[in-house]
Amino acid sequence: MNAQLNPLITAQQLGRLSQLRPTLAIVLGSGFQQAIAEMRIELEISYEKLKGFPPVGVSGHAGKLILGYLGKTPVLVLSGRAHYYEGHEMEQVTYATRVLAEFGIRDLLLTNAAGGVNRKFKAGDFMVLTDHINFMGINPLRGPTIAKLPRFVDMTCTYDQQLSQLLHKAGKLCGLKLQKGVYLAVSGPSYETPAEIRAFATLGADAVGMSTVPEAIVARQCGINVAGVSCITNLAAGCGGDTLSHAEVLETAERVKNMAARLLNSFAKLYAKG
Repeated sequence: MNAQLNPLITAQQLGRLSQLRPTLAIVLGSGFQQAIAEMRIELEISYEKLKGFPPVGVSGHAGKLILGYLGKTPVLVLSGRAHYYEGHEMEQVTYATRVLAEFGIRDLLLTNAAGGVNRKFKAGDFMVLTDHINFMGINPLRGPTIAKLPRFVDMTCTYDQQLSQLLHKAGKLCGLKLQKGVYLAVSGPSYETPAEIRAFATLGADAVGMSTVPEAIVARQCGINVAGVSCITNLAAGCGGDTLSHAEVLETAERVKNMAARLLNSFAKLYAKG
């Protein structure tokens, strides 16, 4: 790992700023930012003030780390993420995940906006990740071996069944039937062609996006349990008649933001009950 990137030092910096020590962390992608409004915040700090955190330059991603309570559940929230397509090295993209591990996080909920590949999906649906396909052309574990961490990481059960079941239960509490499926990650930033989407469907993908998979891989290397949920903000190329745009993603995210916040709030309550 780059000598200038030391997750332990960043975790220690965070520990000096707050005495709260949650075991649950949530990464908020596009469509999920409203969850912050439900929080009782103890600490809010810009990524720019945390050693090693890369800047976030995508609309819909705030770039803040928040410690506080969602309901009565202590939680660490990453409001926004760095993306590989912004030009960051994969080591930077996943740096926050390694900081979470050093900070004592045991369970990680990854959220994102995704395009629907499964033709049964519609814009505004939520999909619990059952597995993923890494089509980014790079693996975040590439590089020198990191002391005390496994070189070769088993990905058989990347997305924890118990955490995923909590998501489905949370959906029921909200009167929301969650979809489930396989998330395929591409590097972006161009959207996929219709031919690529047909190929991805053949491979077994239900949704496609440009994040989440690197974080999930690194989290599993660090021994963190992972769950994931996608907001289907648009139908992928060839699945609908509209031209794809980030504005469409943000429009759908705005429409479902309150439901997304309720889902995460219910998940946190169920998590606290064990």
